[in-house]
Amino acid sequence: MKWFEHLPDSWAILRTKQMFRLVIEKAPANNQMELLSVYTHIGVRPRKSLEQRGNKASTTDGYWVVKEGDIICNKLLAWMGAIGASHYQGVTSPAYDILRPIKSCNTDYYHFLFRTKKYLQQFKIRSRGIMDMRLRLYFDQFGQIPIPVPPRHEQDQIVSYLRAQDAQIARFIKAKRELIELLTEQKLRIIDHGVTRGLDPTVPLKPSGIEWLGEMPVNWDTSRLKYCVSRIHAGGTPDTGVDSFWSDSSDGTPWLLIGDVTRADRVVTSTKRLTQAGLLSKRLTVVPAGAVLYTMYASIGKAAVLEIDAAINQAILGLEPKCDVLLPEFLFFWLRSLERHIRNLASTSTQANLNAAKVKALPVFLPTVEEQRLICDWIKSECRIFDDAIARNEDEIKLIREYRDRLIADVVTGQVDVRGWQPGPEDMVDDAALAALGDDSEDVTEEEDGDGED
Repeated sequence: MKWFEHLPDSWAILRTKQMFRLVIEKAPANNQMELLSVYTHIGVRPRKSLEQRGNKASTTDGYWVVKEGDIICNKLLAWMGAIGASHYQGVTSPAYDILRPIKSCNTDYYHFLFRTKKYLQQFKIRSRGIMDMRLRLYFDQFGQIPIPVPPRHEQDQIVSYLRAQDAQIARFIKAKRELIELLTEQKLRIIDHGVTRGLDPTVPLKPSGIEWLGEMPVNWDTSRLKYCVSRIHAGGTPDTGVDSFWSDSSDGTPWLLIGDVTRADRVVTSTKRLTQAGLLSKRLTVVPAGAVLYTMYASIGKAAVLEIDAAINQAILGLEPKCDVLLPEFLFFWLRSLERHIRNLASTSTQANLNAAKVKALPVFLPTVEEQRLICDWIKSECRIFDDAIARNEDEIKLIREYRDRLIADVVTGQVDVRGWQPGPEDMVDDAALAALGDDSEDVTEEEDGDGED
């Protein structure tokens, strides 16, 4: 194989179809089986444990039955890593392929193998479709891909070694996340003080008239958000089944998901792009740079300043403040200060969410525009040390993930020999800790189930 330099002499090479068969076993009507999905980075998980990230099926009648040890492959997103071994019995969407071993093997070994860059490249090459958004990997092509087959005891040793390394990496990531949370908490305290108390401690306070916000400087006004913005943009999602709505080129209009808003304080790029036909299909307006974006579902109450012209999905509002009343930067900091209160204002039928009416009714403290500018400058100055520390820790998490990806690729292809490895006390595997490897919202592709796509 041109894309492998060499493999150990004791390893065999087979095609995927010689190791796995495609299984179609329909679930019975009115079944109560666990609904499973496959996600990038975290692999196969019960949908209920991550239901806030995607759709929920109203019924699973006729879904595919999954057995423990099966490989689940999302045909649409296999090339992005949406493939993995299941440790659960359950059912999954008919948009998935279920691969069941026909020879003795440790499917966790193939879970690691199929998620390496070499195999993701093969999945993309062998997928059919006119653009990345519509690529599908069918088993007639997947089955042709050559795969290494180490002796079974070596597969087990490789899996044990990689799980132990994952456990150590997960502990590292967990410690870094906890530090980031502490730094973020300190940052939010600074923001909260600036936008609710101002910079002059000698100014007396007065009741704000809003119980959960307490007092405010006596010379400030209060208002509702709807009176401080010139326009509120609602978003939408074009028909995902229409190829002409999605653009692979830089000429398309950026289209933002929740992850694009929650990833950073400022939005400078997008995950996806729309054609003009995509914009017109839902009459989407383009939110101008300088607006403030605000999330209403899933990760609710998150704000970011938009630095590009972009369309948004239905989970986001675009707020254009009246700059003679409310500066975009101050509005951003104000919305950040409301994060600890916002869940009390959200409805909680199945998951916490807001709507445009609730967002419009949010209270706003209004210093003069000049004082808003001074407060924003002070907040940015005071938070710089925390922003730098957060960025350093996030970079360290990215680096350890890159190390992990390279280690996995070398071990599952035999470039690193782990046959003599023996676990130590630090190699104890905690499944809950291992979940930390993929818990970041930016690492989990939304709507990955592909329901209704095929």
